[in-house]
Amino acid sequence: MTVDTSPEAEQEAPRQLSLGTEAARNLASTTKSAPQMQEITSRWLLRMLPWVETKGGTYRVNRRLSYAVGDGRIEFVQDGAAVRVIPAELGELALLRGFDDAEVLAAIADRCVQRDFRAGEVLAERGTPAEQIHLIAHGRIRQTSVGKYGDETAVATLADGGSFGESALLDADARWESTATAETAGTLLTLSRADFAAVVSSAPGLEAHLREFGSLADRRQNRQGEAEIAMSAGHTGEAELPGAFVDYEVRPREYELSVAQTVLRVHTRVADLYNGPMNQTEEQLRLTIEALRERQEHELINNREFGLLHNADFKQRIQPHSGPPTPDDLDELLCRRRGTKFFLAHPRTIAAIGRGFTACGLYPDNVDLGGQQVPAWRGVPILPCNKIPITKENTSSILAMRVGEDNQGVVGLRQTGLPDEYEPGLSVRFMGLNEQAITSYLVSTYYSAAILVPNALGVLENVQIGRSRG
Repeated sequence: MTVDTSPEAEQEAPRQLSLGTEAARNLASTTKSAPQMQEITSRWLLRMLPWVETKGGTYRVNRRLSYAVGDGRIEFVQDGAAVRVIPAELGELALLRGFDDAEVLAAIADRCVQRDFRAGEVLAERGTPAEQIHLIAHGRIRQTSVGKYGDETAVATLADGGSFGESALLDADARWESTATAETAGTLLTLSRADFAAVVSSAPGLEAHLREFGSLADRRQNRQGEAEIAMSAGHTGEAELPGAFVDYEVRPREYELSVAQTVLRVHTRVADLYNGPMNQTEEQLRLTIEALRERQEHELINNREFGLLHNADFKQRIQPHSGPPTPDDLDELLCRRRGTKFFLAHPRTIAAIGRGFTACGLYPDNVDLGGQQVPAWRGVPILPCNKIPITKENTSSILAMRVGEDNQGVVGLRQTGLPDEYEPGLSVRFMGLNEQAITSYLVSTYYSAAILVPNALGVLENVQIGRSRG
């Protein structure tokens, strides 16, 4: 027997637009369950986020003015084994933040020299003269110093896109404040003070920018980089009090509601004849809404515009000390904010946390959350979310967040009172019947998320979740 696979034959076979009667009959006879769906998860993020009513479809986050100067990450391009820094990405360095002369930035990028390093190599020794900045293209580097009693103390762990030694470009007397040791093999680019000075001497615009940078660094700030509010305390007599005002950001961040939509189609014959004991339209709608809610949580984690992974402040992104998650790593994540409400991690990452704790002779606590026992560390629940990606290198991320407007935390955004609203922030609108007797419904949900202050959300990145051998 031959099968006609020509384009004409393919066009003749109509594409199914709605549930067929044969499948519908499965709900119309015998004792049965409601239709099941494997995609449904616990969706803890949607349950734990406080939802803020967002009239007008836009939410503006007003903050105090901060003198933020380049705490971002630098991106590179790779051509075989050769690595180059993208000139515009040099603007992520503090002293070049806001400088946009493409030719000068290209000249600086051209003077960066590639250096490959191996695991265990010491890249900078504490106390020695610092004469260059290091830009990390790939790899993980541990910075250590000497404690008060002569013991080695961890300072930071740097990874792809990070840098260290920036002060060396302007300070001829700069010395390394910590020892930088490579934990993995990798590549970095170095820019020497002499090469940077050569570019500055031929670029009057850059020289003027650096003078402005110096004056910006002299402005009074609090520990979070916000413009300080002048005040006096502990004085006696008739001391002259300083005047003060709270300055705000001139261009605050605005979040517009995003949308997830689909068109649900139900054939009238199915809805008319196979509607008992289960309502076919209701069951179709229930599963469609479940899929939309799953997509909504995925977007809240991964969307490049408002997703939590992409919007976490760079100062709140940290690296694990050794790769797998340990109690020390979770403590480092906790100590960076007050009132952490919960951790969020992929289920496989939670399994890796359990292994890491067991290796240390510790066991996570259990806390009651809405009548359900969940693992916790220092009383903070560790909740699963399979929307957090796992890389091909078998690494993932752990999020920790404070939530709520009153706590200056992370909030979900939605608008209720929609036309034909079916659930808060979700509407089901009848779209009519077509010539094939198919009823259509437009199912829409509107949402976003906002981080009110940077330290409301922290991320432990590059967590190794694979089981170690041996």
